[in-house]
Amino acid sequence: MNTILSPRADPKESLRDITFDLPKRFLIARWAPIPLRLIVGLGFMEHGFAKLSKGPDAFAAILHALAVPAPHFMAWASILTELLGGLAILLGAFVSLVSLPMAGLLLVAIVTVHLPYGFSSIKLMAVTAAGAQFGPPGYECDLLYLACLVALILGGSGPLAIDGLLKKWRKAGHS
Repeated sequence: MNTILSPRADPKESLRDITFDLPKRFLIARWAPIPLRLIVGLGFMEHGFAKLSKGPDAFAAILHALAVPAPHFMAWASILTELLGGLAILLGAFVSLVSLPMAGLLLVAIVTVHLPYGFSSIKLMAVTAAGAQFGPPGYECDLLYLACLVALILGGSGPLAIDGLLKKWRKAGHS
């Protein structure tokens, strides 16, 4: 078997192997979902904690101003989705299931808040003696979170995930 580094390796085949079989060649590739879970899980939890620390009534007032129906209920539903969904993603638990309401929150945030401000999430307005001043964020970060959720759904939670343990447990029970 020719390897990529072999002088007798077919260059076309080697390029195809590098391009399409990279995850199979490097065992570390199976760990790729871990940073996604960390970023998405901690990010959602941080947003949930921020809303909780300012008080759910403050977030309900924002939702009311955006004409969201049942703003107090939706405030709590959003906070709990961010906290519990973020924790589930972090642990790799029920990723496909919890991703749906999380994606829903992101889509609502894009349409109701971020869309008028364009794509970029970083809008440097000025640098003063007090520091950098930024304008309102666009929908870029929301799209990145959505992409991470899709990657986790399609590619799996990776190692050290509760979903993997549940899969092994179900196989052992049915064998």
